[in-house]
Amino acid sequence: MQITLIAIGKTDSVELEQLISIYEKRLQHYIKFQFHIIPDIKNSKNLSEAQQKEKEGELILGQLQSSDVLILLDERGKQYTSLEFSQFLQKRMNSGIKNLVLVIGGPYGFSESVYARANGKISLSKMTFSHQMVRVFLVEQLYRGFTILRNEPYHHQ
Repeated sequence: MQITLIAIGKTDSVELEQLISIYEKRLQHYIKFQFHIIPDIKNSKNLSEAQQKEKEGELILGQLQSSDVLILLDERGKQYTSLEFSQFLQKRMNSGIKNLVLVIGGPYGFSESVYARANGKISLSKMTFSHQMVRVFLVEQLYRGFTILRNEPYHHQ
C-alpha cells in the first residue's frame, strides 16, 4: 500500500516544513509515502466560499485514481486514539488497497463532489488547528501508527 497526503496551499513556515520532512523520511522506512501540495487558487478573493471549494474540489479529484481510497481530514470525522489509528492503518493494508489518500482541504473545507467521492472522514481533534499544523500532526501520527504496529518504543502507553 501507498499513502498519499494531499494538502491545499503551500506552507509558509520553514520550521513546519522541516518537521514534515523529518516525519516523511521516517515514514519511508515503513511504507511508500507521497505528499502533494495543490497550489492556492489564484484570485480567490474574487470567489465565493462555494466557488473556491468547488475549484479546490476539482483539483483534488483530478489527483485521484478510481481505485484510490479517499479519507478527508474533517472536523466532523471519526476521532481515533493513536492505537486505534494504527489499527485503522493495519485494516487498510490488510484490505489490499493500493493507495490510501488523505486530504487536508482549504480554509472552507470540501466541495460536495469531494464529500461524495470520499470513503471516510477523520478528525484529529475537536479543537481547530491551522491547516499548516494539521500537516505536521497527521504525518507524525502516521509515523506513530507504524511504530505501534511494529512494537517499536516510540509510542508509550
